[in-house]
Amino acid sequence: MHDDLDRPLACDVTTLYGSDAIGRMLRHLNVPFVALNPGSSFRGLHDSLVNDLGNRNPQMLLCLHEEHAVAIAHGWAKVTGTPLAVILHANVGLMHAAMALYNAWCDRVPMLVYGATGPVDADKRRPWIDWLHTSRDQAAIVRPYVKWDDQPASLAASLASMQRAATITQTAPKAPTYVCFDVSVQEQEIDAIPALPDAAKHPVPQLPQVAEADATRILALLREADRPVFLVGRVSRDSDDWDRRVDLAEAFGARVLTDIKTAAAFPTKHPLHAGSPSYFLSAEASKVIVEADLLVFFDWVDPAGTMKQAGVDAAFSKVVNVTLEPLLQNGWSLDHQAQPQSDFSLLADPDAVIAALCKAAGISGQEKTSLPAPAAAFDPTAQTGPVTIDALADHLSARLVGYDATLMRLTLSWNGDKCDFRTPLDYLGYDGGAGIGSGPGMAVGSALALQGSGRLPVAVLGDGDFLMGATAIWTAVHHSVPMLIVVANNRSYFNDEVHQERVARMRDRPVENKHVGQAITGPDIDIAAMARAQGATAFGPVEGHAALDDVLSQALDRVTAGGTVVIDVRIAQGYSAAMTEGMTQE
Repeated sequence: MHDDLDRPLACDVTTLYGSDAIGRMLRHLNVPFVALNPGSSFRGLHDSLVNDLGNRNPQMLLCLHEEHAVAIAHGWAKVTGTPLAVILHANVGLMHAAMALYNAWCDRVPMLVYGATGPVDADKRRPWIDWLHTSRDQAAIVRPYVKWDDQPASLAASLASMQRAATITQTAPKAPTYVCFDVSVQEQEIDAIPALPDAAKHPVPQLPQVAEADATRILALLREADRPVFLVGRVSRDSDDWDRRVDLAEAFGARVLTDIKTAAAFPTKHPLHAGSPSYFLSAEASKVIVEADLLVFFDWVDPAGTMKQAGVDAAFSKVVNVTLEPLLQNGWSLDHQAQPQSDFSLLADPDAVIAALCKAAGISGQEKTSLPAPAAAFDPTAQTGPVTIDALADHLSARLVGYDATLMRLTLSWNGDKCDFRTPLDYLGYDGGAGIGSGPGMAVGSALALQGSGRLPVAVLGDGDFLMGATAIWTAVHHSVPMLIVVANNRSYFNDEVHQERVARMRDRPVENKHVGQAITGPDIDIAAMARAQGATAFGPVEGHAALDDVLSQALDRVTAGGTVVIDVRIAQGYSAAMTEGMTQE
């Protein structure tokens, strides 16, 4: 993982400090990595990670920006479902990280976030800098989108808070926690490492088992329905859970909708899968909803908005909503969306409910419907004209034949018809909060989690997303994380060009002006040079089909050899009709 510059010199620790106990508590919590950007407020803890723990876990992941540190932990959690640690420097580092924390909150992933403050005792503060980096209530900056926070004032309280945070972040529904350490607690001498909390005595609380009566009630609705539809959203990466979703759908002939905002949840080429995974409903998906006589939402993002888009009114016959969302709703963020109508709402983990339904109905080990063969081989030599986003999808799909690839991210412009997801790790979903700049960092975290799994990590990012988070690439190179990032570069914040075109048409103004304040040209940015400057292998700008096919071949060879690779592909502008309509609907 680390080069020689990251290997600390041997150190014989004779005097102990509070931060040594905090560092050992991190190891005690079995956290494999801690992502950070250095800061003086946690200089004591940094020293402990280097000189007290040495090369033992957690290993430090040096990041060039706090937002990348959180994004890396987010990407890790999307693969593993488990938390990484992040350390943020005082209030200033926390403010840098705020957007990434909001993403993680909206995506419901676990994360152990630690901060630090200057001395709470004003008499101990250094002039100027300690005053700037000290807050009375530091977590107030992010409290609306973390699950729990604390600012303990003693070492014993700090260790207890670390244990509590670890328990809370891993309790469903999952979300980040934040603990802020006083610099004075870190730097105080201690006689010995105090007894650390016993993790065995602080187990993660288990949700109640799905009641037999609840499973029976849902099964009765399924048996009565002629046209049931499952909308499957935030579910696990577990292959057994995946198989049970297929078994249940096949047993009842239920049509299934999935969402490109969330990770792969059901085989997209299965005969029961309706439409294509997308950010907004496709015409086929809307039709399936309208014609259904039972909708079952399995932790689907925005059930109310989905029904509204499909044109289903409040008189719709039967709706079941399985979710833990109400447990995280608050008065600040509206990420919980509009309140959906439902005939039966079950506060439970969706995969646990599906397992209970399969058990109650005697559905197990069914012979599954065969999936159609992958699309016919794509011939790059037969392609003409500019490379579109659909053509990029075809090129990539053709070159990934024979690899177990994980698509860690896809662009907003991606056509769901191009998605052929056959396992739970084929696709990891979007970022949760729909901001820009998270893609590179999340890709690094996911690729790190996939190391040793046999999966090939691939992310397709927009140029705006890449440019905002580009320096996360350095962390991947520095820590030898193999991955491929393909930048679909249309030289614009094209998402907003679509909106500007819609507004111009509504106001009878020149559509030709939609690029003003949106186009990333004049000068054109050399994305490949930015990646090479950080040590990555980079190609581009790539234009034309033959060149793209050749570069993808070279890039995949380099990734399989352990390299971090970035390709700048020049893409013709354009979104699918469904995406454009969904983005701009009134």
